[in-house]
Amino acid sequence: MIQIYFLSILLNAGGGFVLFSGSGEGERSAIENEIRFSLQNETFRLILGVLCALTGLLKLLSPVQGDIPVVGDLVPAAAGLAAGFVLLFDYYHGRSFFEDGDGRMKAIITVNRRWIGFIVMAVAVLHFIFPGVLLL
Repeated sequence: MIQIYFLSILLNAGGGFVLFSGSGEGERSAIENEIRFSLQNETFRLILGVLCALTGLLKLLSPVQGDIPVVGDLVPAAAGLAAGFVLLFDYYHGRSFFEDGDGRMKAIITVNRRWIGFIVMAVAVLHFIFPGVLLL
């Protein structure tokens, strides 16, 4: 479905941007500070994480017409699921009272958040530019 294709590109780009944008230092204008605050809002990140994961799952189940089921959209679906997982993990880990053992999972996600965001954004751009390529 073309609607899922569009949502996949839009949400992968948005989720990747939120993960990639992080909290940099330096002087910013009031508009830049307001945008950064909006991107760091927990509710926004929760909704974006749920939508990314849901769209990634739907992308696996409903390929674009003429594509191979599951395999045809594997990379964008995996990117959406990854972005959704990281955003949801951040949200629930911040609200949880329990620690995850030695904190290995949190350390892996924290260190690689910007790379995951960059890869998800790259997949969104490639998926937009090359719609008929197998795996994209």
